[in-house]
Amino acid sequence: MDIPSQSADLLRRLLRAKDRMDAASHEDWPVARLAQVSHVSPAHFARAFKEAFGIPPHRYLLTRRIERAKTLLRDTDLPVTDIAFATGWASLGTFGRIFRDITGDSPSAVRQQERAAANRLGQVPGCFLSAAQRPDLTIAVLEKRRQSAVDKNGDRKPEDSR
Repeated sequence: MDIPSQSADLLRRLLRAKDRMDAASHEDWPVARLAQVSHVSPAHFARAFKEAFGIPPHRYLLTRRIERAKTLLRDTDLPVTDIAFATGWASLGTFGRIFRDITGDSPSAVRQQERAAANRLGQVPGCFLSAAQRPDLTIAVLEKRRQSAVDKNGDRKPEDSR
């Protein structure tokens, strides 16, 4: 993450797009739309966003959606289906699959864990909790899924072949 190589003006425009995703993570945010918000080309936006924030825009959006879903699971009694649609997923199946890929658990299991943890962490400010519980998406979800499938088949991990 080499922020000094980018101009302050570009960083402000990237932050504007990031803020829009934060405010409306339930909406579709293709790179072209984000690039419009930032007033740069889509290719330049994608490169600059990853350079500035360390992850591509799509992965950032996934982390925000999963954070929001975890909050709703913890703080409401909404059905998982309603939470999936409220956080921007087009289908319950996609939500459940990606949620499990990222968190390692089903939405129902996370609901139980989050509620138990909320009772213990009632005195910690919410902003600290959100930052600490942010999903780690340093690799693409499909790559994570592929690595998991390789591990289940007993094959060596790509890291072990070095």
